[in-house]
Amino acid sequence: MELDRWKQIERLYHAALECEAEAREAFLDEACAGDEDLRREVAGLLACDVPSDSFIQSPAIEIAARAMAGDQFIDAPTIAMGSPIAGSQIGVYQLLEPLGRGGMGEVHLALDTRLGRKVAVKLLLDEFTTDAERLRRFEQEARAASALNHPNIITVHEIGEIEGRRFIVTEYVEGETLRQRMASAPQRRIRLSEALEIAAQVAAALQAAHEAGITHRDIKPENVMSRSDGLVKVLDFGLAKLSGARPSSQPSTSESLNTRSGMVMGTASYMSPEQARGEKVDHRTDIFGLGVMLYEMLAGRRPFEGATANDVMAAVLTSEPVSLGEVTPEVPASLCRIVQRCLEKRPGQRFQSAGDLGFALGTLSTPSGSRPESKLDTQAAAPAVTKNVGVPSVRKRERLAWLVAAALLLGMLVLAWAYFTRQPMANDARAMRFSIPPPERSSFSQVAMSPDGRHLAFTAATGGKLQLWVRALDSTEARAIAGTHGARLPFWSPDSRFIGFFA
Repeated sequence: MELDRWKQIERLYHAALECEAEAREAFLDEACAGDEDLRREVAGLLACDVPSDSFIQSPAIEIAARAMAGDQFIDAPTIAMGSPIAGSQIGVYQLLEPLGRGGMGEVHLALDTRLGRKVAVKLLLDEFTTDAERLRRFEQEARAASALNHPNIITVHEIGEIEGRRFIVTEYVEGETLRQRMASAPQRRIRLSEALEIAAQVAAALQAAHEAGITHRDIKPENVMSRSDGLVKVLDFGLAKLSGARPSSQPSTSESLNTRSGMVMGTASYMSPEQARGEKVDHRTDIFGLGVMLYEMLAGRRPFEGATANDVMAAVLTSEPVSLGEVTPEVPASLCRIVQRCLEKRPGQRFQSAGDLGFALGTLSTPSGSRPESKLDTQAAAPAVTKNVGVPSVRKRERLAWLVAAALLLGMLVLAWAYFTRQPMANDARAMRFSIPPPERSSFSQVAMSPDGRHLAFTAATGGKLQLWVRALDSTEARAIAGTHGARLPFWSPDSRFIGFFA
């Protein structure tokens, strides 16, 4: 195939991918202008890009490029040859039905006949059993996911080979991908509370991966699944980078599986700028991808768009997205700032860890049974931090929390007044009015007054860290208590000598 012809096919292929599925036929009719051979080639590539509900999706254009390099063109029917049928056996796994197919592997629902449980079996396509790069990525996917043990990351049960056929066995996640969830939502927008919940769980998964020295590099809606109970799973570690080092503010210099300089890997619409340039990346590229995904969940559109993949990458590198607040005015200003920080062009200006991002999202999230925090923790913390960043209270639960907090504070002041009025007072006693602001640049949380009425104990978050503070009522200074990070719900001993708290 001539190079110019191939470039034309590639350009139309990428442009068609950016169209909605139902609009692609009309687009191809117009773009191909009666060139049936051209239309057939592009349609064949698009047929190979059937979205998979899990695992890695290798674009059909990449398969065709590899085949072209070997003077052979592979079309859609060749990809499907050799596929196992329902009822066939792969070791102890009985295949039940196909779940999806990407450019590199087929995924089947299967029955583990040893344990009597449903699993997902991913089979490497026959075409790639002799492809060293494909084999490396296939094994890397299993290695990366199996190195992690986290409720928000898919669990790998086994990797093996039978009669020359490579396979990976994972837990079967019954639910829908985030892409499917957005497609069914009005205007493709997900409710604010649900979007925060999903993003917070993905951030928790990324934090676990990054702490294990693993960068995902392909965070997108197709690689996130939500179960019916709300638990979110991150899938597809086929493009993961394994560094064996914990994340830091600087990119890792040691990799066990390096990406060659200049090689662009990932999905254009969700790539970070450094990823689009083919540079070495670190864990902060996943934070950019999560920011793109959160923007799309809330706005119903991607922050960076273009007619082709090259146009999208150019937008990622040079353009600033339309403010989320302009697209969706009901999104709180603080959340807009969080998304904007995720989408900073320079990695050093983004959140420096998925844990920090998860903490920021947690201050805005509503509690859920699938979240690791308890409902009490979330309800107690949310009003205080919300007050600090200026988020408007729009939910009844938040208003109720404010009322409860105000009532508790009023009650403690009444008790203090009652205590002082029953004590012998000097003849020159005077009424005193005072305010008790929190420490500088911190958010006030739970407050407890000592039984003798002389001190206040309270929790406050400074620099993102919650700890215990004590302040005498006759003093203007508050002091932090060392070793109390994460303290909540402080309380005093009856003799006012000791302070207890939950952590």
